[in-house]
This record gives sequence, C-alpha cells and structure tokens, in this order.
Amino acid sequence: MTSTNTSTAEQFAEQLSATTLLRFATAGSVDDGKSTLVGRLLHDSKSVLTDQLEAVELASRSRGQEAPDLALLTDGLRAEREQGITIDVAYRYFATPRRRFILADTPGHVQYTRNMVTGASTAELAVVLVDARNGVVEQTRRHAAVAALLRVPHVVLAVNKMDLVDYAEPVFAEIAKEFTAYAASLGVPEITAIPISALAGDNVVEPSAHMDWYGGPTVLEHLETVPASHDLTDCPARFPVQYVIRPQTAEHPDYRGYAGQIASGVLRVGEPVTVLPSGRTSTVEAIDALGESVDVAWAPQSVTVRLSDDIDISRGDLIAPSADAPVTTQDVEATVCHVADQPLAVGQRVLLKHTTRTVKAIVKDIPSRLTLADLSQHPAPGQLVANDIGRIVVRTAEPLALDAYADSRRTGSFLLIDPSDGTTLTAGMAGEAFAAGTATPAPVAEADDEGWDF
Repeated sequence: MTSTNTSTAEQFAEQLSATTLLRFATAGSVDDGKSTLVGRLLHDSKSVLTDQLEAVELASRSRGQEAPDLALLTDGLRAEREQGITIDVAYRYFATPRRRFILADTPGHVQYTRNMVTGASTAELAVVLVDARNGVVEQTRRHAAVAALLRVPHVVLAVNKMDLVDYAEPVFAEIAKEFTAYAASLGVPEITAIPISALAGDNVVEPSAHMDWYGGPTVLEHLETVPASHDLTDCPARFPVQYVIRPQTAEHPDYRGYAGQIASGVLRVGEPVTVLPSGRTSTVEAIDALGESVDVAWAPQSVTVRLSDDIDISRGDLIAPSADAPVTTQDVEATVCHVADQPLAVGQRVLLKHTTRTVKAIVKDIPSRLTLADLSQHPAPGQLVANDIGRIVVRTAEPLALDAYADSRRTGSFLLIDPSDGTTLTAGMAGEAFAAGTATPAPVAEADDEGWDF
C-alpha cells in the first residue's frame, strides 16, 4: 500500500515538473465577481479539497444561501467574508494536467489599487473583469493602466454576469470594443475578450450552452494555452550580490564567494564581467550551485559566484557581463504608483531599494500625474497621493545599475521607502511609462539637499 502511494506521488511530481508555470492576477471593480470567478476556476478544475468545500457550504448556509458561495474559497479574511468584498491579495496555487498556476486575486476598491500593483508585479497575465451591466468604468481603466505599466504581456477581458443581460452578443461586443481600444492605446500587446458567467459557470472551465455565438476559448483553456513569457534567460545576465561568503577555515582559507539569485540571463564560467557601480572588471572563475561546481547557471537560480580577481564587492553590488553591462546613473526618471497613505512630495528625502541595494535619494521633481479617463498628463501636480500614477525624477546618493523596466521587470523596478520608519511609499518602474510612450518627463526642478551629501 505504501509503495503504491509513493509511486503515485512520484508520478504526480514528475507530471508537475513537466508542466509550465503561469502566474496571473485577477482585477476588476467591486462586485464584478472576481472571487466568484476564482472560486469557479478552482471548483470546476477539481482543485478544491473536500474539507474546503464543506467549510464553504457551511459558511454559505450560515449566511442564508442555499448554494455554496464559491467566492468564499478566496475571500479568506473575516472582514472580507462579512462585507462580501476582497480587501487583500489572496494567492492561490492550483494545477491542471497541462499547466501549474499561481493566482493573485486582487481587490476592487479604488483605495486598494496598490494591492493590484503587488499582485500583478510578477504576473504574465491579468484577468480584468467587467460587469456586463455596467461596462467599462473608471476602475476598469485604472486596472488596465496598472497592467500596462507593469508590462503584463497578456490581458484577458472577462465580461462577467452575461446571464443578467440575457447572454446578448451586442452587449459583449460593445464592451470588448471599448476596452480593447483603451488597452491598445496603453501599449498592451495582447488582449483577449471572453464572455462569461462566473456564477453559472459559463465559459469559465466548460463552454457555455447559452452563447453559441462565441467561438473562442474558455477562461481555463486560454490560461492553459497562452505562452508563458517568464523566460528570464532571454535577458542580459544580472547578478545582484546578496551576501559575501568568506569561511576562513582550514579547509577553505582563501574562499571568497558572492551569493545571490540570478535576476536574469545566463552566467558562464570564463565570462568577463563588470562589477557595478565600481566598474571594476574580472572573470567568472567558478559557479557553485547546491554544493556543486557548475559551468553555467541561469535565472532564477540561487548560486555563489567566484571571480578570478580579488575585488572589493559587498551586498548591493551588481555583477553583469562586460559586453552587456547596464549604464549606472544617479538621476532616475520613472513612472510610479504611489502606495502609501501619506503623499509623496517634491524635495522629500527617501530611501531607494533596487534589487539588493538601498541608497539615499531625494525626489527632485514630479512632472506629471496620469488622468486615467483620457490618459492625459496633469502637469506639475507637486505631489502624489495614494493610488496615484505619475512620473517622478529622483536623485540618488550613489550610482545605480538600473535597466529600463521595459527591458527587465526584475532590474528595472524599485521601491521608495520612508527612511524614518521603513514604510513602503512608492513602486517605481524606470524608463518610459507605457509601451505607447504617453508620458513626457518635465525639466528637473531644484530641491534642498542639505544634510544629504549628493
């Protein structure tokens, strides 16, 4: 009996290792049905344990509902269940025979837009829900803008509650046309529109019998077949140093290794590299992975790199191929989403965290704030408040090896942090705002640098 169970477990592990992984996020306005869609996906794909389903049935009955409320599979916080809304990012992990998934169910309220930034920051696909009765609203545009800013390569428009509009094709067609035009203007490379009813299960996992006019994929079918574009090895190699290893033991008296996770690309033994921001050069002498020496390592492996020269390297330094090293800068122009309750103002002193490096910085200018209704730029707003999307210019105390966010989501992103209490203020993306390039930075304004030597 034990051997049979072991064999089954091994077969399941082999099956999982052979499938690809897709990270995706759901977003939409309040009551558009995000949690119900996620619950339906989990339920109909047989990804819900028996005790979980029993708990949902019990909670549904206690609320006077006859049928199980599948939204409760993701609305785990007590406050969410009592209010019937999502107020935090709920992560779920499930798998089908064709693919493994990490799902982030993000909030719908305007004041929780910052949570979508968290959920979508690592996503390869975003599912934006729209209530078929309401169509595209401001929050829909906001979520499309966040997906575009974060360079999410695939966006699915799920027009939900089609059962409440009699499964009318013209309703779906009009919403799909409006959203597609808006998202395309932001530079979203791929948009797929799917009419669904999460409550009834139409076009979620199984094709709908009520919408024979629709010939496209179901939500799950699209999730299983969309290209997973998280191959970090296509980008230039970037290795942020997290820790310097120097045992200084009798067995390893001269060992000096630089440990960390490869953010992108491939590192090879014998490759000339440059250490930034110092600019000193060396050659990769050895790479240690899982206690063994290897000739090649790639993202996102965690490894220890040894160089042929004795160079002063510490946490926060970046090792990159000399032939394709990023240019260091102290003037960072970026698009940001402000996530803190307190505003971000010109002249404000902050800490900027980029990969494993944290440096002092000053907000030199806030050239514009994005108006989502028409994608216009409100010039010189002076400050950004919670959930604002805008352009900023930051001067750092030390040079940073930043890539453009369009080239690398890992090394083109950063955080601004309050130096007094460590609160995260702003999530930033270096370079142009959207693929369409709607933002134009304004001239840098002067600020008081007293007390900050740079």
